[in-house]
Amino acid sequence: MLIVGLTGGIASGKSTVSKEIAESGIPVIDADVIARQVVEPGRKAYDQVVAAFREDVAGLVNPSDSSLNRPALGKAVFGKPERLKILNKIVHQAVKKEIAWSIFKAYVTGNKMVVLDVPLLFESGIHSICGATITVYTEKNTQLKRLLERNPELSEDDAAKRIESQLSNDIRNYRADIVLDNNGTVAQLKENVKSVLAQLSPNWFWHYIDLFPPVGFASAIFTATFRAARDYFKGTTPPKKNI
Repeated sequence: MLIVGLTGGIASGKSTVSKEIAESGIPVIDADVIARQVVEPGRKAYDQVVAAFREDVAGLVNPSDSSLNRPALGKAVFGKPERLKILNKIVHQAVKKEIAWSIFKAYVTGNKMVVLDVPLLFESGIHSICGATITVYTEKNTQLKRLLERNPELSEDDAAKRIESQLSNDIRNYRADIVLDNNGTVAQLKENVKSVLAQLSPNWFWHYIDLFPPVGFASAIFTATFRAARDYFKGTTPPKKNI
C-alpha cells in the first residue's frame, strides 16, 4: 500500500485537495480531525495540555462541556515558539499513535493507497513513512488574504503570525516530491489533483505483492531508509542563492 503524505501551509488550499482525494475513493487520514479527537475531555493528551497551559491561558477550558478553548489556546501559542513546541510535542505523540492504527486498518482492508493529510508533515517526521509527499503551494499574499477571509476574527497581525509560525513555503516545496500550485482557480487545482493521483496510483500487480506481510514490512523499511538518506544527502533546506 502506498502511503502519500499531503501537506501545505495554513489557508493554502490543502483542505480542498484533501476533499477531492477523498471523493475519488482514496482513504484520507486527516491529522487535524485526529488532533481534535485526542484532546477531547477524558483523553490523556487533554490532561497533559491542561496541566501545561492552565496557568498561562485564561479560559483554557470551556465551563459548559470541559472542552479546550481552542481559539484561546491558539492565540497563546502562535508567535511563541516555546509554547508552540510544548503543545506540538503533546499532541503529535497522541496523533502519531492514532495515525498508525488508521494506516493499519487501511492496509488490512486492501487499499492500494492511503493519504495522510498532515499540516506538519515534515516537522513531525511523519514524512519518513510516506512513499510520496505532496505539498499545496500558495503565494504568501494570497495565503494571508484567504486566511483573513476564512477567519475574520483574526487581525492581520495574528494571521501573519500563524503563517510565520509554520515551515516556510520554500522549505516545504524543497522537501516535497510533488508541489501542487494553488495560485490559480479551484477548477485548475482539481484537475492537477486528478493528474497527480493517476501518476501515483500503484499498479495492481505490485499492490497484491505488497499485501503479503513480509513484503509490506520490507517496503516500509525501504521507504523509511530512503527518506532518511534523502534528508541527509539533499538536506532539509534549499541551498542559498548566490547574489
